[in-house]
Amino acid sequence: MRRERVSEDIYIFTSDIYAQVTAGVIITDEGAIVIDTLPFPSESRELKQFIDRNTSKGAPFVINTHRHPDHIYGNYLFPEATIVGHRLCRDGLLQTGEQILHDGKAQTVELAEVELHIPDLVFDEVMGVHLGKYSLRLQHMPGHSDDMITVFVEGEKILFAGDVVTPVPYIVWGDWQAARKSLERVQETSPESIVQGHGEVLLRGEIPDVLQTHIGYLDCIAERVQELIHTGQAEENLRNIRLEDCGESPIPLDGMVRQMHEANLHVLYQKFSAEAGQLQYSLGI
Repeated sequence: MRRERVSEDIYIFTSDIYAQVTAGVIITDEGAIVIDTLPFPSESRELKQFIDRNTSKGAPFVINTHRHPDHIYGNYLFPEATIVGHRLCRDGLLQTGEQILHDGKAQTVELAEVELHIPDLVFDEVMGVHLGKYSLRLQHMPGHSDDMITVFVEGEKILFAGDVVTPVPYIVWGDWQAARKSLERVQETSPESIVQGHGEVLLRGEIPDVLQTHIGYLDCIAERVQELIHTGQAEENLRNIRLEDCGESPIPLDGMVRQMHEANLHVLYQKFSAEAGQLQYSLGI
């Protein structure tokens, strides 16, 4: 696991095991704030050991940006923490979290010791978290998922974006229009740096271009998939819509972005096809 210091007291941990997923730690005089945990106990335990070396007060807060397993499965290693998340994060985990974890354990032996710990402090739109000299602004930013939030560190102007910002927008569990709107809201925040949910930290000079590229990508795939449907082409022809043609690079996440792109296309094809069918039905066609 890679550790990077982005400010005097703010650290980023990036997984070497799964999709370069990130977690953050803010060390304060009153303990640590953890922003997401990691999917496998070995890496989340390293994160906890780092906290224990740097503060005797543990982690009063663990913030979950959303409910997906790669961002929450280390929660159980922080029993002293108040876990903070969106209301839909808690609701979703109460409904399906145990079954998803059970299925994950059946497939991955490394998850055997994981216990599901869900948010016990939730909010709907905006919430503040304060510890030591740090103030954080939590904001609902759906798109990647309905429960997605970002965490903005006031003063430092560092945005922990969760999966709102990834090397390629990923909307398989969410909504492309909501994702687009959330990217526009991130632009309005004007952060000095962005910690992506997966991949490298984005710095001030590159942020505007990256965000605009992501917005353009979403517009592009929506337009291209709709065009394919309107001309009666089969789903297999999605392969003709290349990632590069929509402005994104195929290099990040060791090429995993290509798989993300293909999944986005198939989800949009199914969504737009269903909408077209409903329209035809309502018109009696």
